[in-house]
Amino acid sequence: MEPTVLHRLRDLCLALPEVTERPSHGEPTWFIGARKTFVMFADHHHDDRLAFWCAAAPGAQEELVAAAPEHYFRPPYVGHRGWIGVYLDVPIDWTEIHELVEESYRAVAPVRLVTMLNAHKGSHIG
Repeated sequence: MEPTVLHRLRDLCLALPEVTERPSHGEPTWFIGARKTFVMFADHHHDDRLAFWCAAAPGAQEELVAAAPEHYFRPPYVGHRGWIGVYLDVPIDWTEIHELVEESYRAVAPVRLVTMLNAHKGSHIG
């Protein structure tokens, strides 16, 4: 059976160092440690679309929304902080979703955990 979009997103998030999941505002949300949110699921949370919201590097939101508004949007509440909304009810490139989740993690995680992630990724090269 094909895993659901939520299960695939969950697997990507929970594969990162020290990530936990718990509901926030009624939706599955992933945290680094106990308090730092980096990805939020949005199951028709404020509209009729399935999506997730994630932290992003400065300027990424504007670039992605301008280039592909059918895939990306400025989410409510966190959009003013540069977060990206990613539609999940369109054809999904899971390689791109993986990159967005990892970049979100890097944008929020403390240096110690980013270093750990880099070391882990480097151990798989070769």
